[in-house]
Amino acid sequence: MSELFDQLTPMLDRSAALTAALALFEWDAETLAPEQASDNTGKIIGILSDDYFRSLINPEVKLLLRKLEEPDNNKQLTLEQKAVVRELRRTYDQLASIPGREYSEFCELANKSSSVWAKARKNDDFKSFEPYLEKIVEYKKKFAGYRLKSQEQKDDPDAIYNILLSDFEPSLSTKELDEFFELIKEELVPLIKQVADKQDEIDDKFNTQTFDVQKQKEFNEFLANYVGFEKEKGVIAESAHPFTTNLHNKDVRMTNHYYENNLITALFSTIHESGHAIYEMQIRDDLTLTLIGTGTSMAVHESQSRFYENIVGKSKEFWKPIYSQLVDTFPEQLKDVDLDKFVKAINKSIPGYIRTDADELTYPMHILIRYELEKALFKDEITVKELPKEWKKKYMEYLGMKEDTDTKGVLQDTHWSSGDFGYFPTYAIGSAVAAQLYYFMKTQMEFDKLLEDGNLDQIKKYLGEHIHQYGMIYNMNELLESVTGEKFNPSYYIKYLKEKYGKLYGLD
Repeated sequence: MSELFDQLTPMLDRSAALTAALALFEWDAETLAPEQASDNTGKIIGILSDDYFRSLINPEVKLLLRKLEEPDNNKQLTLEQKAVVRELRRTYDQLASIPGREYSEFCELANKSSSVWAKARKNDDFKSFEPYLEKIVEYKKKFAGYRLKSQEQKDDPDAIYNILLSDFEPSLSTKELDEFFELIKEELVPLIKQVADKQDEIDDKFNTQTFDVQKQKEFNEFLANYVGFEKEKGVIAESAHPFTTNLHNKDVRMTNHYYENNLITALFSTIHESGHAIYEMQIRDDLTLTLIGTGTSMAVHESQSRFYENIVGKSKEFWKPIYSQLVDTFPEQLKDVDLDKFVKAINKSIPGYIRTDADELTYPMHILIRYELEKALFKDEITVKELPKEWKKKYMEYLGMKEDTDTKGVLQDTHWSSGDFGYFPTYAIGSAVAAQLYYFMKTQMEFDKLLEDGNLDQIKKYLGEHIHQYGMIYNMNELLESVTGEKFNPSYYIKYLKEKYGKLYGLD
């Protein structure tokens, strides 16, 4: 037992409590808060953010952290405590580099910016959001600059963006991501063109009918519970952009968005966000409410949501036991849609504007576009004002899509409004990790039969035992190696997409 760690614990508990309070305000802002709440609530968030900052950035924490990192003291710690100390060092260095006043000002700005983004998106009005985004980018550049330690880093044109990437996936830098996205372009762009010539072979017109929103909500609640969301530990609400957050492993909150003339979107948002939620719910009790009491990284987190959404949720085997219930919910709309037609429709590949609606094959191109724009923005190759124009250029280049509104373009995602630059690449990395896990899990269990039998509990249990329970004890590559015997290997992702879409469109 480490007395030094025991002295640190009350300070870590306080920071965890403040983190949970801030998460609750974030949830409320996106779901239930009235339109005029943002200014005053922003002040409250600024004060709480300042308290959070001071709970970790103070002389006592600095001294204890330094002592706990000394070899003689560190070897007395458990594996979990060492991981907490490692994460505290990362968090401390990140926060200590930022003046406290600037940190609280940024948190207040981010709250206001998210509110302005929501209104700008609704009104297709990028200009109203532009000055807020410019300030967000300025802060993120400044904050990342504070964290550069060596002259070599400062001379690297990608250094600022690499700092931002490390907040979401510490195991990868722009070097690895450039290689990954080059592989995506080389292997998938020709396949996307092949499939585009055959897109009319799959009929998904039934999805444009009118689907009562209340009935959608009822079926989606069933669907969340079916895949493993535990309603005793979670809440489902609505927001403009579906997301999941958590206060701890027994209070996990996710949202969805419903469209009267699109049944499929909400179904797969539900399964996607349930994947995130299940991860958080299965983190060990002794880790929750600690610095390591959440997912390994955002890439690993996304691997779980993409695993559930695509590998599980878009398979025929998954729908076999429950498709009749969906038909019973919408008998008029689905009376002529058999299971095979439905499964083909939910997997149809067709270039589109909206990332969250994209099929698996074109999805990584949406991420590639955002990755290239973020890199250019933080290398000062483009300005915030130029983002809408550059966005449209890249959609035409990679997907052949001519965007006609900023609502369907640069304003479609909420991430930049709160400063989450470096987050988007984790979606594509997560998809690749999901494929790697899938091929390994197929060697460990009768995967398809479990789905056909409606036995998702065994899949959930496996992921809980091998991925979820550990929180942030291990990094992405350590976790993958411990499960599959390999570090990150994107070749499985290419294999998965080629096999799936080759079979779906008869390209073999």
